[in-house]
Amino acid sequence: MTWTRLKVYFETSLAGLTQPTRSDWIFALRTVSAGLIALLAAYALKLDHPQWAMMTVFIVAQPVAGMVLAKGFYRLLGTLAGGLAAIGITTVFGTNPWVLVTVLAVWIGICTFVSSLLRNPEAYGAALAGYTAMIIGLPAFGQPHLVVDLAVARCAEIVLGIVCAGVTSRLILPKLASDAIISRLKRCILDLATYAAGAFSGGDTATLSALHRKLVADTQALGEMRAYARLEAPSFAPRAHPVRRTIGQLLSALSAARALHSHAAPKNAALIPVRSELQALVGDLAAKPGALDDTAPWVERLDAISAKARQLPDASVDQGDDRVGTITRLTIAADFAEALKQVLRGLDALRAPVTRTGRASRQPALVVHRDYPGASRNAVRAALATLLVAAFWLTTKWSEAAGTVILVAVVSSLFAARPDPVQVSWGFFKGTLLALPFAFLIGQIALPALPGFGWFVLFVVPILVPTALGMANPRYVGVATAFAINFLAFLSPHQAMTYDPGPFFAGSASVLVGILLAIGVFIAVLPADPWLAANRIVRAMREDLARLCLHERVPRRSAFESLAYDRVNQLMPLVQNSGRKGEAVLGGGVAAVTVGLEILRLRGTNQNHAIPSETALSIANFLRGLARELLFRAPGDPQTATVAVARQYAASIAQRNATGDMLQIAASLRIIAAAMEDFPDFFAKDRG
Repeated sequence: MTWTRLKVYFETSLAGLTQPTRSDWIFALRTVSAGLIALLAAYALKLDHPQWAMMTVFIVAQPVAGMVLAKGFYRLLGTLAGGLAAIGITTVFGTNPWVLVTVLAVWIGICTFVSSLLRNPEAYGAALAGYTAMIIGLPAFGQPHLVVDLAVARCAEIVLGIVCAGVTSRLILPKLASDAIISRLKRCILDLATYAAGAFSGGDTATLSALHRKLVADTQALGEMRAYARLEAPSFAPRAHPVRRTIGQLLSALSAARALHSHAAPKNAALIPVRSELQALVGDLAAKPGALDDTAPWVERLDAISAKARQLPDASVDQGDDRVGTITRLTIAADFAEALKQVLRGLDALRAPVTRTGRASRQPALVVHRDYPGASRNAVRAALATLLVAAFWLTTKWSEAAGTVILVAVVSSLFAARPDPVQVSWGFFKGTLLALPFAFLIGQIALPALPGFGWFVLFVVPILVPTALGMANPRYVGVATAFAINFLAFLSPHQAMTYDPGPFFAGSASVLVGILLAIGVFIAVLPADPWLAANRIVRAMREDLARLCLHERVPRRSAFESLAYDRVNQLMPLVQNSGRKGEAVLGGGVAAVTVGLEILRLRGTNQNHAIPSETALSIANFLRGLARELLFRAPGDPQTATVAVARQYAASIAQRNATGDMLQIAASLRIIAAAMEDFPDFFAKDRG
């Protein structure tokens, strides 16, 4: 039943890539309508560049209302910051062109650095602040008295577009981010149940791997929606931390299911009942229609399974030849049940009415990963590229090169932090190139002959509606968005359109050359390597584990989980398209979270005065050895005795007929050893 459901899901997903859904049509018609309203309002207000109001609608357009509001809000903040920077820089340095472009390039570098450290939509606003200063400052070159008027006009045009996009996204058949989060979380839970059912029954490895990749990708998308929901409804802000924790628990449950599949339990009387009950539960959960409408029965069953798994099996029960192995697998099964239960509770929390939390009960701040070396590289590259092209413009005095400078600044800043900026920029170039002939036919031939807003609507709507449908499709969103933005930029709609192909082709050429130069910069100047960024995250995760081993004060579990899961989220887009190598790194990242939690469990047990002092000393020595292993062993080097020590010490505990905390210590040691054996290169010091 579950595998049939999985097959149907994949077939449906494939069809959705090529056949627009009802929500896609709603998004397309809503976006085009908002754009036309913005343009008509810009005409009525007699704005100098009305196309910017309509372009803004397509720039911030997103299928989910919260995403529109978030992108629009940070676009407004970025535009205001860029406008103020342009006014300040032009006022102070406007008399010397070389100093002016140098300061603007440095400003773009600073904003690119900040953008690379932030997340969407905050990152978008920071990048926008950089190149907006260039967009406003260069047209005022030689005329610094105009910069204030240009900044005010640009802000007015953009505010108009944001208001039109935001209002229509909320009023016309809205799709809310809060609802989208709940819907996606429910789908992730059902997919997790399907994966676990296959893992517990020895399902096909290839099918399980495909579903594992899908779950990781969906989990990443779930994390991105969190910021959008907060701006869509400020009352959703208190849920930011629970959503992060729920995402983390999803990954923990996925990791536990994978571990139970990789280390299949032997057939013994202690393990069979727990495994059978788990298999029955996830099978029922995946197969029952409307299973998640009421989570209480599932939570009750999971509590019972978790309690049974955490009970030490009676000595009279057959546990096979490996008593600690049995306890370890039971511990992982209990962790899976507990993680799945917390995910279900997270779903209930999202569906419950939001209540205000007092100051005393506020959640701790989320700890996030910052890639400072990568941000520095992006900043230097964007500033250097902008400065070099600006120097060419000043040297040659080619007037159209100003547009090239602006496009280099936009592309080298906006796409800098993407895992593959060259591919993203190339998609932007293809969309821009495709927009050129359409803009020429409509703007230079049709509208000069048949002027008026009615004819404009008649000519433009059949082009923009299919474009907006492409923007709603993840496969085509990059090219389609570039097409929409540059079609309107090339078209430059005004109330009186004239035939003037010379400036049209000169401006278009400068835009295309600017994008190609930016792509060349991405290739030649400090080229981005996703694996370097991934290795930095992996190194940081190993250092986190070493600190857990050595730090005198045991950190809060919530702080470790917050940072660890955020690092895993940042790792996903870097490696998810890298085949088996990427899967190994991502699997190692999730396993590192498990190792960290077991280290915390050992540290907590070690502070329990009920355990013998020699045991406490042995655990401390093991953790120091583990820290050395994590910090100093290189890939390919022989493993130190850390893993062997963990297994030997766990076995010695079992031989003493220990119970209670001692057996849990043994189980933690075995889990750490198994994780390091499953992903040996992840837990080894990289050569770079």
